[in-house]
Amino acid sequence: MADTVAEPARTPAVVRHAEEVMGTVFSFDVRGGEPAAVEAALREAVAGLHRVDELFSTYREDSQVSRLARGELTEARCDPVVAEVLELGAEAERTSHGWFSLRYEGRLDPTGIVKGWAAERAARCLAGAGASGVSVNGGGDVQLLGAPGPERSWRVGVSDPLRPGGLAAVISAAAADELAVATSGTAERGDHIVDPRTGRSAVTDLVAVTVVAPRLTWADCWATAAFAMGSREGLGWLEALPDVEALLVTAGDEVRCTSGLAGRLG
Repeated sequence: MADTVAEPARTPAVVRHAEEVMGTVFSFDVRGGEPAAVEAALREAVAGLHRVDELFSTYREDSQVSRLARGELTEARCDPVVAEVLELGAEAERTSHGWFSLRYEGRLDPTGIVKGWAAERAARCLAGAGASGVSVNGGGDVQLLGAPGPERSWRVGVSDPLRPGGLAAVISAAAADELAVATSGTAERGDHIVDPRTGRSAVTDLVAVTVVAPRLTWADCWATAAFAMGSREGLGWLEALPDVEALLVTAGDEVRCTSGLAGRLG
């Protein structure tokens, strides 16, 4: 779980909004831009999140993903974004050597990629409308674009999984940067991460993995995959990924980090 905090200083015009969708809350913090254009883009971004929920929810019998999983619908007849997400998920499977999976108990389930992709997509919608700084927090995973003000940067607090209310780290995004922070673990939702090899809950020495990368689509996937791998294999794999840093916390209260994470702390 992560919280975005802007450093205290003079800021451009601010638009904030919270939307309950996809079983969680998406929080928007938008800076700068022409007000009417930003408000219109916010409405578009929120509508897009609800459309994603309609298409991808595995809890809705009539969603396109549910119908696709039952063989009632072909991919070609789905909304084009379904094919886009499934291809991204397939790429995540290849990059993670199968530790990230689009299937759960043998059934198509792109849940592991959809939320991060949707939050990133919403953030880019707002940036495309002229906002100079955008933060979209989808259930604790954050996509940041631009900056909250002149000579300022976004800062993201990473919750300590073993000390409720405490922080394990604070990640800083350089001005005009693209930065995403995603965490997978057991502190908030219990044993919900599946080992793709067994189809059962992943049993590892980890309680949380936080990944820092430019895009939330990938940060979310990589955090899930690394958690399933365990601290030793997961850290080595994350270290080898380009433009990715990470913080891993074990059940024994050991913190392991990739070599470049220190440059992101602040």
